Amino acid sequence: MNINNGKLPMDALHDRCAALAEELGIAARDQIDTVAPLTGGVASDIARVTAGGRSFVVKFALPKLKVAADWHAPVHRNAAEYAWLQVAAQVCPEGAVQLFGRSPEQHGFAMEFLDGDDVYLWKSALLDQKPDRGEAAKVGQLLGQIHAASAAPDFDRGPFDNRDDFRALRIEPYLTFTAQAHPALADKLNGLAEMLYDSTQVLVHGDVSPKNILFRAAGPVLLDAECATMGDASFDPSFCLNHLVLKAIHLPDSRTRLLDSVGALWAAHAPHVSWEPAADLEARICRLLPGLMLGRVDGKSPVEYLDETERQIVRVAATDLLSDPAETLAQFVDRLNTHLKEHDT
Repeated sequence: MNINNGKLPMDALHDRCAALAEELGIAARDQIDTVAPLTGGVASDIARVTAGGRSFVVKFALPKLKVAADWHAPVHRNAAEYAWLQVAAQVCPEGAVQLFGRSPEQHGFAMEFLDGDDVYLWKSALLDQKPDRGEAAKVGQLLGQIHAASAAPDFDRGPFDNRDDFRALRIEPYLTFTAQAHPALADKLNGLAEMLYDSTQVLVHGDVSPKNILFRAAGPVLLDAECATMGDASFDPSFCLNHLVLKAIHLPDSRTRLLDSVGALWAAHAPHVSWEPAADLEARICRLLPGLMLGRVDGKSPVEYLDETERQIVRVAATDLLSDPAETLAQFVDRLNTHLKEHDT
């Protein structure tokens, strides 16, 4: 995350952070030295707070997201995010962020500020075309572990009965809204939307994007779980793979490596799939992934780095892969490569 201007005026953000720190017993109001807004998302106000030489992050959910489209979401989703982070800490403590408490009244919580020479943001590494360090496989394994733990009969699903929030934050902006721009594909996109809304298989993070994944020596740390819900197991891997695919279109010099990462993520994730045949899940990912591709060019939250030529490549490839879905991710990548080679020639 990078320091930048936040949504709230500085004095209001400072007061809110100070109130949260005091409520949680982290620091008294008069001990707050600095409050620096952080960028990295559209759904929350986030800041780095320094008190007595100690830094931590505070996060407050916003009722209206910071995008051009009219996109609202309930602020109580902050509770589901905190609960997801608690589950991640139990399942994979080496990859978890330290939590300092949450305020239900303020819809905010505090957590560790991750910093250091060994800490880097996966999105920056991808866009800067840094050498691959096996990140995709590590993320696939982390997701698989959390999904498998949440599929256990004794898992507490109570904090994650959030499918209406998930519909507002993910299904409607990425699929239902996008269907309006693609009438010929509306049945396919709306069918995927219904599939996601109706499923409660595993604990879904909902925003497994490289912009939300920090790496340190111990492995990946997955943040920003505002969309957490019990949902379809296809969503998290599809959402992450979508970013690898879009960057492969945007960065031709890294294309082979990025598309190889698609297979690496799935190969690490698949051994953890215990709730259904892994082949069934893979086929469902192949159906959902092209819908999410369209959602990132014609939905409510388009990626910022694609130009119009690249967006059109996405539309053509996604339309083909939605109309006639691949059965495996290897087939998906082969067909996407065919589209890219046709465009290159």
